[in-house]
Amino acid sequence: MVKFLVIRFSSIGDIVLTTPVIRALKQQVEEAEVHFLVKPAFRQVVENNPYIDKIHVLNERLGDTVSELYNEYFDYIIDLQKNLRSNRIKRRLGLVSFTFPKLNYAKWLLVNFGINKLPDLHIVDRYFEAVKIFDVTNDGRGLDFFLPAETEESAANAVRSTENPFVVFVVGAKHFTKQIPLEKAVEICRLCPFPVILVGGPADAEQAEEIARQSGEHVLNMAGKCSLHGSAYLISKCAVVVTPDTGMMHIAAAFQKNIVSLWGNTIPAFGMFPYVDKSRRVEMEVTGLKCRPCTKIGFSKCPKGHFRCMNDISIIDIMNTITKFTENKVY
Repeated sequence: MVKFLVIRFSSIGDIVLTTPVIRALKQQVEEAEVHFLVKPAFRQVVENNPYIDKIHVLNERLGDTVSELYNEYFDYIIDLQKNLRSNRIKRRLGLVSFTFPKLNYAKWLLVNFGINKLPDLHIVDRYFEAVKIFDVTNDGRGLDFFLPAETEESAANAVRSTENPFVVFVVGAKHFTKQIPLEKAVEICRLCPFPVILVGGPADAEQAEEIARQSGEHVLNMAGKCSLHGSAYLISKCAVVVTPDTGMMHIAAAFQKNIVSLWGNTIPAFGMFPYVDKSRRVEMEVTGLKCRPCTKIGFSKCPKGHFRCMNDISIIDIMNTITKFTENKVY
């Protein structure tokens, strides 16, 4: 038996992006036992994953986490977080570890000087650099997100009450400069020729309610009304997902959905665009803005005050893309 500890603390999308490596380790390394270390808030992202033998949660006291992990007698650590905390865990466990090229310097050059030295490589493929020594390769099956056996009643009822095909619109994002502005969200939902279901967390519920109120009766607000798994179920049943650069975008990719992604301060060139076939995704972004990308993560407000990276995305292009995807009838 070969026992692996895979480390990725957060967040939703970043964890979903590790799933091809998890699956490949489990299936391609003989007698592999795969454990996963994650923050408590994000345990639900992987708790139904059949390729993970055991989940460990990061305790507030790092010493408690290290003690728990020490008693597991791992053979190797696969660090897909690569930060100060994961380095401390690796150092204290004293095990052989492998990681991936995070490319922070290249991102810094692009954000601060507009110099693009980033490779044309998705982060999933960079993650596989951490396991190549074990002859583990990408099986090409994409991302994984596993739903619980029982469907959440509120989500199931929403699907039953909505005509097909329907569109899922993802409300909110962790940072303001990744979010689709309220006015643009309303315009997209109001003009959409198909039923729309809004998804998001409790923090997005108020904005989602306002979007639904202004957009029309064909828009159903489920933001804050179902869990992460409930939102994922809604995505799994829809025809098209309209989303900013957020974790739900990657869950949509795990279900091989048609994805219209709207990009604000971040850019697809960072290597975290939807990991699906090109025929199933369209990235909407305003090119030629000298201020973009202004950060690799996000800000609480637009540094320039105009937020053109989101505001200038064409509504007509969004509508045409949604229509094209639904006409293909591949959901």
